[in-house]
Amino acid sequence: MNFCARMVRDRDAAADVVQESYARVLAVRNAGQAIPEPRALLHQTARRLIIDRHRRAAIRQHDDLDSLPEAQQPAAPAHLEPESVYAHEQHALAFAAVIEALPPRCREAFVLNRFEGMSHLQVAEHMGISKNMVAQHIIRAVLACKACEDRLGVPAIWPQSAQRGRSA
Repeated sequence: MNFCARMVRDRDAAADVVQESYARVLAVRNAGQAIPEPRALLHQTARRLIIDRHRRAAIRQHDDLDSLPEAQQPAAPAHLEPESVYAHEQHALAFAAVIEALPPRCREAFVLNRFEGMSHLQVAEHMGISKNMVAQHIIRAVLACKACEDRLGVPAIWPQSAQRGRSA
């Protein structure tokens, strides 16, 4: 108790740390684990609980955001701004429409490769077509998505290697 009181500088908080330390050590003992040095384990447990308590206190030390004037309040991350969320949703819908408009076999090959992570060989075996045909389907789909990107004016999401297709 004295050790914890010196570290925490609050007897009530120290009592809480001591109680939690005892509870944790007893839980270890009740779980059937042998404790060769119970006093050392109790001391170490209390020390770590105090460290955790200090970390939590450091995290909580901030001004209440609601009490700050609006001009000083931190802005939400750009990806959480309503306009950005809406734009991303519209882009996702546009890409989904492009993928949905692909011929069925082309769409299937593309989805299996890009979204299911299958290699060209695995897609070919799954669909019963040649690996070259899989590559053609995927190239066609990637070009359609690239055209959609260009229309939307969004940054490229398809790496250059994607235009050649993954052949792993």
